Amino acid sequence: MPTHRLRPPHSLRTEVVSPRPVPNGEEGVVGREDSHYRSSDAAGGDNAQQPAKPATGRVSVPDAQTLRPQSAYPPASPPSGPAPTTAAGAVAPPAPTETPPPPAPPSSRRRLPLVLAAVLVLVLVAVGLVAVRPGPVARWLGDDSAGSATAGPPEPAPVAVLAAADVGAPMPSAEGLRAVLDPLVGDAALGGRVNLAVADALTGQPLFERGGGEGTVPASVTKLLTAVTVLTARGPGYRIPTRAVAGSAPGEVVIVGGGDPTLAAGAKGFYPGAASLEDLAKQVRTALGGTEPTRVVVDSTLYPGPVHGPGWDDDIPTGGYGAAVTALMLDGARKDPKADQGWAERVPQPELAAGRAFARLLNVPESAVRSGTAPPAPTEATPAASVAPGAELGVVQSPPLIRLVDVMISESDNIVAEALARQVALARDRPASFTGAAAAMVEVLTELGLPTDGLTLADGSGLSRTNLVSPALLTELLALAASPDRPELGGVFSGLPVGGWSGTLRDRYGATPGTASGAGVVRAKTGTLTKVHAIAGVVTTAEGRLLTFAVLTDEVPPDGMEPARAALDRIAAALATCGCH
Repeated sequence: MPTHRLRPPHSLRTEVVSPRPVPNGEEGVVGREDSHYRSSDAAGGDNAQQPAKPATGRVSVPDAQTLRPQSAYPPASPPSGPAPTTAAGAVAPPAPTETPPPPAPPSSRRRLPLVLAAVLVLVLVAVGLVAVRPGPVARWLGDDSAGSATAGPPEPAPVAVLAAADVGAPMPSAEGLRAVLDPLVGDAALGGRVNLAVADALTGQPLFERGGGEGTVPASVTKLLTAVTVLTARGPGYRIPTRAVAGSAPGEVVIVGGGDPTLAAGAKGFYPGAASLEDLAKQVRTALGGTEPTRVVVDSTLYPGPVHGPGWDDDIPTGGYGAAVTALMLDGARKDPKADQGWAERVPQPELAAGRAFARLLNVPESAVRSGTAPPAPTEATPAASVAPGAELGVVQSPPLIRLVDVMISESDNIVAEALARQVALARDRPASFTGAAAAMVEVLTELGLPTDGLTLADGSGLSRTNLVSPALLTELLALAASPDRPELGGVFSGLPVGGWSGTLRDRYGATPGTASGAGVVRAKTGTLTKVHAIAGVVTTAEGRLLTFAVLTDEVPPDGMEPARAALDRIAAALATCGCH
């Protein structure tokens, strides 16, 4: 492997963007007690008092020229055969065979120091749009992001929110970290099993572990794996299509779901910048000419099912944080696109609800909507006066995946996560099912050279209790995503909530004793299920060293959510204050 030199800090430009106030994101909390708590908590998200702006920090972003467009990446590798599954439908890495395989890429534990362009590719978002100057990333976001923008309300003034890392800062020692962390990890609020890993973001070197290689239920921290695998398999600029094709009879229109969870009926859907059925209906009317639509067929067969994941608690399908996972849906299957982020009533059959909305736009009665499959595309030229069955009548596309990844992480959106996991499966020619997605994700993680010991995946959202992820995998994954050798993975950081400021960490790192020092310097993805609490992200030490960390615990008393969260926050805050030599 070639030796790389660190780019000096003065070669970076500083890009600061305005953090948007966002409601508390949902962590996939299940169980009646937790659901009740989170619904009331989320309801006050927008009205909660804005936390004080962190006193320190700025976001340093590499020059746009260092970020390659999607076309610069090699195509996805072909499938390597079925992955082993457990009885519960979870997927684990394949067991070694008797014949030794060729040497695999070294784990980042043994990898030569990763190259950081002096700091992570940390880009905050404003209303789901990554703020960058025109360049490759702007092309990922679409022409309207790189060029003239449509009129809209003025953006708030930019605010600096994070401290840039110092590549010359001293690295903490294992002994120093142990002295600081052992008492905190032993907090009874974390239950009987706490696994932890801390690594240096610059080099990927493990610094401290306690059960770092043990698979632990990760809850929504699973979404970090989903983000890295979909950005690797599809690229940040990929857009998910929703198509309409001619049916087998005149006037019949088939809407074909491609897996876009953000699709909206009109211009004011739940997700900013989403594609709309209104636009698709206009294209259909133009393509049909004088032929009036008479029937709508809904083709959602891209996802073979089941629609609910293995290992999901019984109340997830109706609990407001999950939904039936189908290839066609509107607004993440929300019944009301104006619902708050987090808990929301979901429709039981998202694909048919979308089909009925499409029918209304085409002036087709809802009674003329049915499920079915699209005819194959025509192979011969069709007379100009007619439209052949299977001919495309229109197509709309989702926002770029970099935006969907941001929404998934910042708001812990379970439905977006499952859709992105299926994009990994499709990129690897696997079935777009829970099992196929999990197998494809494990395949990509293995190819990236990440430690998959103890890894078992059953879904992409973390709602499944059969998921097992080690803290060491998470810290190495974050270090890999920080490397300028993999600029397509930088989108992982754009959505990471900031302690005391945004997303699921907005109301944390403040009043709780021992946590205030993490405000503005901890960026992390959290995870919560009943008895399960986790956090993984990056933190800058008092001396300016950037660390990756992960703490997972899955034996917390069912009524101990708040004490467990406070204990996790104290661990991250301690990393922010110590030199730990």
